[in-house]
Amino acid sequence: MSEKSIAAIMYDFDKTLCTRDMQDYQFIPSLGMTSSQFWQEANIFGREKEMDSVLAYMYTMIREAKRKNVPVFRETLVNQGKSVELFKGLDTWFDRIDEFGKSQGVQVEHYVISSGLKEIIEGTSISHKFKKIFACEFYYDDETKQAVWPITAVNYTNKTQFVYRINKGVLDVSNDEDLNRSMPDSVKRVPFTNMVYIGDGLSDVPCMKMMKSYGGQAIAVYQNDNPKVRELLKRGRVDYIFPADYSENSSLEMTIKNIIRKIAVCDKLYFENVRQKFFISGVQG
Repeated sequence: MSEKSIAAIMYDFDKTLCTRDMQDYQFIPSLGMTSSQFWQEANIFGREKEMDSVLAYMYTMIREAKRKNVPVFRETLVNQGKSVELFKGLDTWFDRIDEFGKSQGVQVEHYVISSGLKEIIEGTSISHKFKKIFACEFYYDDETKQAVWPITAVNYTNKTQFVYRINKGVLDVSNDEDLNRSMPDSVKRVPFTNMVYIGDGLSDVPCMKMMKSYGGQAIAVYQNDNPKVRELLKRGRVDYIFPADYSENSSLEMTIKNIIRKIAVCDKLYFENVRQKFFISGVQG
């Protein structure tokens, strides 16, 4: 653990930072399909082939695009990110939280862990605010420049591996060797106790449960009064639930600031304890 306090805030994206599934804004309409038609196709295909649901939707994107003669280029998906509708307050959220962290002596880092598409996220106005975006991504043919295969597929359960990557500071998804190497807690870059996961529902439960188990914080956000989100709190799967309002002085912001204050105090006490132990051992020696 670095003596500099680092806090990691990890976000799901669809319905956590934006109002709908990100493909719904432009990609699905470009196929001449409704959102319900596309997702029904993807879900049926996945069940028939006993395929992971995330791989099924990525395959359905490529298949339907070929059928409709709509090329899937990386730059096209990135441009589609410009149409993604973000929740209220996100245009200034990251700067506000970062500045508050600095005032407390805490370096705040923001990460995305999403089953959505990295390319579309990169096209949004907030993409540059994230230290790393962990999300699904396509490989593009060198000649045609079209999407042909998944590079990364982030499903509901393997989301937790990216929490470990942030914990250890191993952000390269191709580097499994360092990720799986045994590492004492004292040298991990971001302690679990300095982590917050913000999501919107059941797909985020594995990461939320991980936070609850290891001393981090789990927060569920919702657009309307959502009984499923209230159930997460009732069952102890999250610490807090709030409307998806990232505005200044919102309940969500006030709680995040209190968590940062707690991290600052706990880290100061931890480092002071380490210094005293070091001093005592020196005196005794």
